[in-house]
Amino acid sequence: MAALTWLLIPLGAAIGAGLWGSWANRTRGDGPELDGYARFRAAMEKPPSRT
Repeated sequence: MAALTWLLIPLGAAIGAGLWGSWANRTRGDGPELDGYARFRAAMEKPPSRT
């Protein structure tokens, strides 16, 4: 029984690493953040308005 426990520990670690890896590499959808950055860049490239 002890040998089975020692074999299950690396198996559990491998499953946990696989789950963490798939969670860490998920697609987050950066669309809104990139749109905001594009608006910021466009605003910074405009010449200053003189009033």
